[in-house]
Amino acid sequence: MTADSPSARRVKRLLGKSAWTAGAWLAGLVFFFPVLWMALTAFKQESDAYTTTPQLVFSPTLDQFRTVFSSGIGPYLANSALATVLSTLLVLVIGVPAAYALSIRSVRRWRDALFFFISTKMLPVVAAILPIYLAVRDIGALDDIATLIVLYTAMNLPIAVWMLRSFFLEVPGEVLEAARVDGATQRQEITQVMLPMVAPGIAATALICVIFSWNEFFFALNLTSVRAATMPVFLIGFMTSEGLYWARLAAAATLACLPVLLAGWIAQKQLVRGLSMGAVK
Repeated sequence: MTADSPSARRVKRLLGKSAWTAGAWLAGLVFFFPVLWMALTAFKQESDAYTTTPQLVFSPTLDQFRTVFSSGIGPYLANSALATVLSTLLVLVIGVPAAYALSIRSVRRWRDALFFFISTKMLPVVAAILPIYLAVRDIGALDDIATLIVLYTAMNLPIAVWMLRSFFLEVPGEVLEAARVDGATQRQEITQVMLPMVAPGIAATALICVIFSWNEFFFALNLTSVRAATMPVFLIGFMTSEGLYWARLAAAATLACLPVLLAGWIAQKQLVRGLSMGAVK
């Protein structure tokens, strides 16, 4: 079998494909390992979790999860879910028309509008927390879930508009022209033509907004205390002056990750389609 024979080329292709597959699995395992180790630690006793040498063999227990549930995780989960769902819905309600206006029905000075949207992400949150805190305090909205909903909406809206606009731009102009020739109104063009075609992109945008809102910590820590505290604030409760409860913290973090992981798993097909829109012509 010579180096240029068909059999040799097939072997090279097979080896190349196998190498890429092995590399992809290796990269995936490297990124997934911290999550796996966190989940394993959640089923350990504190004596097994807090050791210099990692304990790979241990007796699984649910004691840490029982402790987490007895610590009152319910209100924190409810606050996170409420702030995440409502802020994501608001982002889509505002972002979809804005992205449509900046792509299909181009407004005047649309480049300036896009730059204004993205420029709001250039200021570090820590630099804006003081005026935000004073404003929220003066209107009596501290420790209020509505405050987090508004802030999460403002936080995610610029990214959502940019993402949605890129999805709208992938819609073929011929489809819109055909709809207009058939007498479709602007509302019908958006609801019956545009939205079904960019639904995967909307799903991808919504999932990213969900992840950002669910994991947000800085606003929740500084603007809430008891009534509106979210899951990230609940997690730091396991960092006490007595020390860090590794197994208990891992159990709480595992429970905090589950909603986002389940949402990503359920919407993975739409997420992949949305993030790859326009990648293949």
